Amino acid sequence: MRVGLLVVAALALVGFVVVAVLVPQMQGAKSKEAAQALVAGAGSAQQQVSSTVEKSGNLSGAGRGVKIAEKSDPKVGRLKWIVAEDGAIRGWNEENALEVALTPSLQSGKVSWTCKGYPISAMPASCGGR
Repeated sequence: MRVGLLVVAALALVGFVVVAVLVPQMQGAKSKEAAQALVAGAGSAQQQVSSTVEKSGNLSGAGRGVKIAEKSDPKVGRLKWIVAEDGAIRGWNEENALEVALTPSLQSGKVSWTCKGYPISAMPASCGGR
């Protein structure tokens, strides 16, 4: 009887360790992969906005007509983006509770981009992550 209880207790402990340690690590890797996909998926829109801004010398209207198609990834779920009139790009992934914001700025005729995302722990270094 005591041996049976010890076996059950040992199995419960192993199950707890798996749930408490391994599952969050796997979810963290999935979130990082989704965050990287969000940033990468905005690349073509960033190029379009940059080209428009450098030709016109103005951010106003630079995002007009620029669209990014929603993507569905079997690993991370649906990825969505929206481009604002001023060229700013927002992307999100509801399944992993991620959001990124890519904001253009114009200095000396050149466009530079600032990327910030949430949660920071999932973001690549290029988007404020660690």
